[in-house]
Amino acid sequence: MPLPRRLLAGSQAVRVSIVLGLLAPLGMLVVSGFMLYEMRQEMWARAEETSRSLLQVIERDIARNIEITDLALQGLIAKAENPSVAAAPESLRRLVLFDRVVTADGLGILVLFDEHGTGILNSRYPSGAGGTFEDRDYFRVHQTNPDAGLYISEPYLSRMSGAYTVAFSRRISKPDGSFGGVAVATLKLSHFTQILEKVGLGRDGSINLVREDGIRIVRLPYTVRDVGTDLSTMPNFQRVLHERSGSFADRAARDGVHRLFTFGQVGDLPLFLVLGIGTEEIEAGWRAKAMTIGGTLLALFCVAVLLALLCGRELRRRGAVEAELARLSLTDGLTGLPNRRRFDAALDEAWRGAARSGRPLSLLIVDADHFKRFNDRHGHAVGDEILRGLARCLSAAVHRPHDLVCRIGGEEFALILPETDEEGAARVAEGVRAEVATLALGQAGIAAGAVTVSVGLAPSTAADTPAELYRAADAALYEAKAAGRDRVCRAATRPAPTHLRLVASSGGA
Repeated sequence: MPLPRRLLAGSQAVRVSIVLGLLAPLGMLVVSGFMLYEMRQEMWARAEETSRSLLQVIERDIARNIEITDLALQGLIAKAENPSVAAAPESLRRLVLFDRVVTADGLGILVLFDEHGTGILNSRYPSGAGGTFEDRDYFRVHQTNPDAGLYISEPYLSRMSGAYTVAFSRRISKPDGSFGGVAVATLKLSHFTQILEKVGLGRDGSINLVREDGIRIVRLPYTVRDVGTDLSTMPNFQRVLHERSGSFADRAARDGVHRLFTFGQVGDLPLFLVLGIGTEEIEAGWRAKAMTIGGTLLALFCVAVLLALLCGRELRRRGAVEAELARLSLTDGLTGLPNRRRFDAALDEAWRGAARSGRPLSLLIVDADHFKRFNDRHGHAVGDEILRGLARCLSAAVHRPHDLVCRIGGEEFALILPETDEEGAARVAEGVRAEVATLALGQAGIAAGAVTVSVGLAPSTAADTPAELYRAADAALYEAKAAGRDRVCRAATRPAPTHLRLVASSGGA
């Protein structure tokens, strides 16, 4: 393979090695990133599943307590509307209406209000305690709407207990169907917080119990300022109201914490339960693993990249050394010209090129005249200087980049002249003689013109193979030597006679 191609192949091999060395750890990073992403998705899926399970437990607990409260209300109304109970003394009516009912789990007080909002019977406080309650929303709703059914009030501060409370109420109708009052069962907000506190949601967790109209009943963590706030215009609640059940991740307007919200309706009631888990806590375990795995892989990636770069540098260094060795194997160490090995390959390549293109090719063989005499008289050091000077003169005599000057042995040189016919080669040969005539070595007492050369010229028409072309030029060289040196002789072209013709030249041996 020619030297330029070997160099190109070597540089390509280095680039491929570096790229492969980088792609391998990069592939590891991509695969690991995908695995970490899958792990994160699984962690979120587990968090959603856990949230739904907790939500169902709390929802069932709240729904069951409200159902018990409603059953107590309906029983109270049925008894209160009984004419016999209504006609009984107050002590007997209290016993009939409130016996055992008040002991139901989680139930607060039961109150019967007349059509004016005055408490006529109370399971815990004296009749008439607290004054009139016609300003309460639970009273006004039933007063104006006979079909209100079970109504869950806004949370309020109780006048009797002094605690924040929610009222569950139903309408009492007179025998003629007109408004006869309201039956109310109350539950303190602390009852709901006790239910919600059973669930541990972590540092950033929250639970909200909200009416369908957006009025918040209670929130955990509990603070008084959250009681009764209106969430109806909040985007997160609008989504809850629209989807009815499900989950999503967003930032809470209340405290700005990003949470995974899981929500659902409490039974068939106009209540929604919204459970939030801080996303920081959801991803805490994953982030720790991701940092460990990612850091390890990044370190391995950096090491792999460093090794790939070091390997690439070493390959480049070795490639440069090999290229230099290859160049030296084709270069004459004394003159710096291509050597015999390079000459043989170049002549074959030039011959094939000429055969393909049909263009001429010429070869010059140049030999220094009486070189041994200079060597013996002045020493090998001067002989080497003469050879280097001849190399410079021959190189100066050619001007085209594809012409090649070689030292093929001892004091013998060759010039390969592609796309050059016999006459053009003759002009180059005479130019070589003229350049050599200028060679002088003052320190050795060798003046210009003392060193001469004989030249053998062979055009491609004088041979059928590169070897024959070389032999024809070499024979022409010996003919020039035999004819007195310092001249150019041409090899005869075919089909002309094969004898060599002497070319007129100046000077003698």
